[in-house]
Amino acid sequence: MKMNFYKLQMATVIVLLMVIKQSPVLAQSFGHHWTADGYHYYSTQGGQISEIDARDGSNKVIVSKDMLTPAGKASIGVRRFSLSNDGQKVLINTNTKRVWRFDTRGDYWVYDLAAKTLTQIGKDRPASSLMFAKFSPDGSKVAYGSEHNIFVETLGTGAVKQLTTDGTRKLINGTFDWVYEEELNCRDGFRWSPDGKSIAYWQIDASKIKDYLMLNTTDTEYPQAIPVEYPVAGEDPSACKVGVVSADGGKTTWLNIPGDAVQHYIPRMEWANADEVILQQLNRAQTESIVYIANYKTGAVKPIMDEKDNAWIDVKSEWNGGNPFASDPTGWDWMDKGKAFLWGSEKDGWRHLYRVGMDGKETLLTPGNYDVVEINLVDEAGGYIYITASPENPTQLYLYRVKITGGPLERVTPVNQPGTHNYEISPNGKLALHSFSNIYTPPAQEVVSLPDNKHIAGQAIVVDPNNKPAGSPEFFRVKTVDGIDIDGWVKKPTNFDPTKKYPVVFMVYGEPAEQTATDTYGVERNGLYRGSMADDGYVYISVDNRGAPAPRGREWRKAIYKKIGIVNIRDQAMAAKEILKWPYIDSTRVAVWGWSGGGSSTLNLMFQYPEIYKTGIAVAAVADQLTYDNVYQERYMGVPTDDAGRAFFVAGSPITYAKNLKGNLLYIQGTGDDNVHYKNAEELINELVKYNKQFQLMSYPNRTHGISEGPGTRAHMATLYTQYLKDHCPPGGR
Repeated sequence: MKMNFYKLQMATVIVLLMVIKQSPVLAQSFGHHWTADGYHYYSTQGGQISEIDARDGSNKVIVSKDMLTPAGKASIGVRRFSLSNDGQKVLINTNTKRVWRFDTRGDYWVYDLAAKTLTQIGKDRPASSLMFAKFSPDGSKVAYGSEHNIFVETLGTGAVKQLTTDGTRKLINGTFDWVYEEELNCRDGFRWSPDGKSIAYWQIDASKIKDYLMLNTTDTEYPQAIPVEYPVAGEDPSACKVGVVSADGGKTTWLNIPGDAVQHYIPRMEWANADEVILQQLNRAQTESIVYIANYKTGAVKPIMDEKDNAWIDVKSEWNGGNPFASDPTGWDWMDKGKAFLWGSEKDGWRHLYRVGMDGKETLLTPGNYDVVEINLVDEAGGYIYITASPENPTQLYLYRVKITGGPLERVTPVNQPGTHNYEISPNGKLALHSFSNIYTPPAQEVVSLPDNKHIAGQAIVVDPNNKPAGSPEFFRVKTVDGIDIDGWVKKPTNFDPTKKYPVVFMVYGEPAEQTATDTYGVERNGLYRGSMADDGYVYISVDNRGAPAPRGREWRKAIYKKIGIVNIRDQAMAAKEILKWPYIDSTRVAVWGWSGGGSSTLNLMFQYPEIYKTGIAVAAVADQLTYDNVYQERYMGVPTDDAGRAFFVAGSPITYAKNLKGNLLYIQGTGDDNVHYKNAEELINELVKYNKQFQLMSYPNRTHGISEGPGTRAHMATLYTQYLKDHCPPGGR
């Protein structure tokens, strides 16, 4: 339920317009990353790779299109790339294909800058089958996954060694099954050792996971069943283990990780040094995290730290960017030459950073009543850790730093730039690619020096709060009858007349995967509305309930535990009641809509509070929580091993309350959705039919969770959405 439309539209409005904070590997997906000196970065421009001086914008082509053109063929193109440690070879990913969410499968080529040669890697493997190729530390080899096995290719000779041979659709080496990828951001599942002699890798055994058979009725004369290993809430996850194999081939040494391999997850794994692997183990309920260090030669492991939470424990990817392309999206931030690492925990009620020694000794580095939102850079040479936080306003983000030994926050972002800031800091901590926007200021990008945040190049960021464009959205906070302070934004109609009453449309997400009330430009844009909601006379609003991942402390975020569909829905409804008291809101014309988790919230609001919401549009909604995947749903609702555990899921599911529908409901779903399966729509349809509840259904054949495939799909959906809203929640002041 993570790929909600809010995320999709903000990805278009914000992420593609702004230079977001990236790790060096994430930068491969967006086309640039820092050089080792920290003053230059590489970027893809016009199908070639350039090195750009961040200080003045000057650039030189490193790999031209001609260099990327095999004899007698067209240029291979550059989807993403990486360089060997010595900077002499470039590994290029091209001809990529989608694997569930992202195009992580494709072809790879190596361009040797010294020899001036272009060589395809894995040329004997099926086209577009290679995954997560990476140089060995000395640059002499490339390891990659293909069809669930791991291979190593020697660049000088072209010799290929297959390291695993047992991979199948259900026994997965070096990558992950559907639910690990979707819910733990685990995609790249193998790591070179620091000495280049070994490879550590995950193996996922999904042989006992039931297949959800998706039906493709449009691409062939006869329907095809598409199996997806998909464990629903209450069913065991795949077995997971970590092994180490020589880069020259041979027998895998499996790490002796304690406990049942089925009843745990391993979301993080990395080499600690040439002899040891470090990993994080979560129990199935995701309420206990244990960090182990393992000797790869013997497989022996020992615990370093153990943490428990009476709700759930977020892995790093859940709060630190969730990078889908990183080779290690949830890896370690090492300190003191590998003798310690940085670790995030909410154990004191706020998300703070701790220095953890390899002996398990912990030191709190960021004391105070605030949350660390993201780790930007550990600058040991400079003596500081750079982090993103917002102690004063949970809708905004700023850069701070704290001494490497811990202490009070020091703000880096200028105080005269209120809004949302992202920093991609160079490895030496001297420069940063800085991007900014707020609700009334379009995105701007610049290069700044650190720690003074002084402008060096690009578009200088200037914020004038006294010169907001007419019609800009406004932030507000309301207190509900339950005493909960709720943040939100409102976009008023064009030529707003405070003496008239206007219809209100609420955009909702409501679950722990997304915050909607953010001080970012374009946050109020509705990509499904054809035309202008403001010009047509709608008040458009979104608010964040408890459970939203806002930097408001652990209790705020985890109040939703075992109460999705209850606490979040009441917060939304009680906030709406306060908003309906505003003199310009027409309480007879109230609509709500959302996608994915927002679709589920829309259904629950329509069914549980029909006296408030008169019209609803729910897209790709989970109607029955017991049909959704186990990692996500059990994280937030507990493991439903008995009737008592299942009762939480039933109490929070829209289908439980469908009989209460009174207003106008449009339900939209793609039949090819591998995330929220069409079964949800059919269960809900049956329940509404049972109680003679009339509604409108739009099924898009063979479309996935984003409902974007096929000519005309998005235009059709937008037309449907807009017309339904206008018909049932008429626009304009009265």
